[in-house]
Amino acid sequence: MTEIVLDTVKHKGKQVLLLKFPYDNKLITLTKQLPEAKWSNTYKAWYTIYSMDVLHQVKELFADTAVIDANILKGKLAAIKTAAPDLTEIKLSDETSSRLENFKNWMLSRRYSESTISTYLDALKIFLKYYYSKAIADISNDDVIEFNNKYILANKLSSSYQNQVVNAIKLFYRTMQNTNMNAELIHRPKRSKLLPNVLSKEEVKAILDAHNNIKHKAMLSLIYSCGLRCGELLSLKPEHVDSKRNILIIKQSKGRKDRIAPLSRKIVDLLRVYHTACKPVVYLFEGQNKGEPYNAKSLQLVLKQSLEKTKINKPVSLHWLRHSYATHLLENGTDLRYIQEILGHSSSKTTEIYTHVSTKNIQKIISPFDYL
Repeated sequence: MTEIVLDTVKHKGKQVLLLKFPYDNKLITLTKQLPEAKWSNTYKAWYTIYSMDVLHQVKELFADTAVIDANILKGKLAAIKTAAPDLTEIKLSDETSSRLENFKNWMLSRRYSESTISTYLDALKIFLKYYYSKAIADISNDDVIEFNNKYILANKLSSSYQNQVVNAIKLFYRTMQNTNMNAELIHRPKRSKLLPNVLSKEEVKAILDAHNNIKHKAMLSLIYSCGLRCGELLSLKPEHVDSKRNILIIKQSKGRKDRIAPLSRKIVDLLRVYHTACKPVVYLFEGQNKGEPYNAKSLQLVLKQSLEKTKINKPVSLHWLRHSYATHLLENGTDLRYIQEILGHSSSKTTEIYTHVSTKNIQKIISPFDYL
């Protein structure tokens, strides 16, 4: 019997299954029955879609007419399994895409935020591409463990990203019935307990004073003075500044919550100067086009320019200003419960992290080294 050697390669950006055999009309006729079977001049062999279903089809199709040699294929599959796969070239099936679209509509109907929907869909696409040869209903809890080990850990992705994937998988499979997945048994990664990055008051002042541009100065100052997230600042409108009551109204922030933050008299005066100079129309801080919010990347660039001017060599991000605000409030004696409300934290445990970076009480501790 004629021997057919199986192999797998990337051809035209896709993983394909190669079938190598001497010229034989009968084998060629059978090969053409495989999905999207074509002849490759590059590899001098026939190729078809690579999937477990096609492999089973090959085995059945040539059972009585040829000997299948899969040694090369098995060797390559073993190498692929030990390395983290590149999923960028894999295209999801129409059925999977339809499932994801239904899941998106389900989240929209429950008013999940655009950010959450986008994050969950992106995470699910990666996970389902990893198991593109499996039906969604056949994916099991063991497959999640394999994905964590052979994709997440192999690519050295963060525990935060892994947690996002777990959240997406859990929610997705809770909306489905008759699957091998038990969403309640999917475990979460043990998260690192990292301290928030905090600047000294002197460093914050230097960063805020670095810009002469009134808009740049006002944006950075408002982030620090009210403990804002970047997106919260860019969503503000002039009517959200209540100068009579000295409060800032933050609408529909993380978790779709409204909250208020106290406004410093100094920041109110700065915002008045800014408003007179720039005359915003819709948003408090607008980009080059009137009526459009300031760009987040441009705001990051504003901070980067401040750091260059002040010669601060720390990898400071905009969120450092929010962390610094919370820590400085705590050091000034503000009750933790008020800080939680101002920052918009759902849980007090989130706010308690700032007690670990506050130096107010730690600085009072006398080292035994001083007594030597």
